[in-house]
Amino acid sequence: MAPALRFPVSDHSDGRRFFNPSGQRQAAAFSALLKWSYQRLVLRRKINWPKEIPANLRVKIPQQISPGKTAVTFIGHSTFLLQQANLNLLTDPIFSERASPLSWAGPKRVRPPALKLTELPRVQVVLISHNHYDHLDLPTLRWLAREHQPQFITTLGNKAWLNKHGLKNVIELDWWQTHPATAELEVIGTPAQHFSARWPWDRCQTLWGGFALKTAAKSFYFTGDSGYNHTFKEIGARLGPFDLALIPIGAYEPRWFMQPVHCTPEEAVRIHQDVGSRQSWAMHFGTFQLTDEGINDPAVALAAARIAHNLNPTDFTVPNFGETKWVD
Repeated sequence: MAPALRFPVSDHSDGRRFFNPSGQRQAAAFSALLKWSYQRLVLRRKINWPKEIPANLRVKIPQQISPGKTAVTFIGHSTFLLQQANLNLLTDPIFSERASPLSWAGPKRVRPPALKLTELPRVQVVLISHNHYDHLDLPTLRWLAREHQPQFITTLGNKAWLNKHGLKNVIELDWWQTHPATAELEVIGTPAQHFSARWPWDRCQTLWGGFALKTAAKSFYFTGDSGYNHTFKEIGARLGPFDLALIPIGAYEPRWFMQPVHCTPEEAVRIHQDVGSRQSWAMHFGTFQLTDEGINDPAVALAAARIAHNLNPTDFTVPNFGETKWVD
């Protein structure tokens, strides 16, 4: 059964469910999920991915970070390790084999995480953008809680559920709400156009969103999952510019179903421009086959979108799994 949730006063909640930014339609109904599943399973409208792609880098993360510098390592899907002199932070960590409530079914990893959990430095802060299985991975979070005791920062409605499953030190944020995570880090919840659910009956009972990260010298943006919408310009105006943005480019086909909740690579470029990011890294691609595009389609489409929008290749790049970017 879905846990009893306390709904705060919010301009994007009716007291029972959360909804998307004003003027944007909700995600497709559950009946649309059944239609899509029928098309994939019965009509076989699905592009096959490889079953497994071995790791192509021997990852060695920085052991010491100088003041004023930031190292960002792509672990896979939407999971990044952000390291500063006095801070290690993870975004939407998923290290499990499947993004699923079942160990024997559901989307399975094509690529392994670039790092093992035991190879992580001590993590002080963990961001959880929403409760979908590929973003809120309970086995990973429980391991981190047991071994690292970090502060978990998530969106409204998730704290009670996480507490119920043994996670302590949980902070939940509404859109635009600010939390001083450490003396050096301020975290601001940001709007997104998406939805939440872990089961068919708990749809939109918890909030979804992204996070802006502010330090004395740097500013970062982690979008979470989102369809393209007008709020990205507002995020840029209120919180930008950003030194680095982490923006999804995958899980966008078929558009009749995914358009409200996942952006295309071309829309990701528009997000990069709207929020005023100096550099962006792609995420949410090449790890789990969640939708119908080919495994390499997002990267190819992003390259075309950069040309169409007159961006340099270094403005918005697709990271290698395990690659580290230095933000000086």
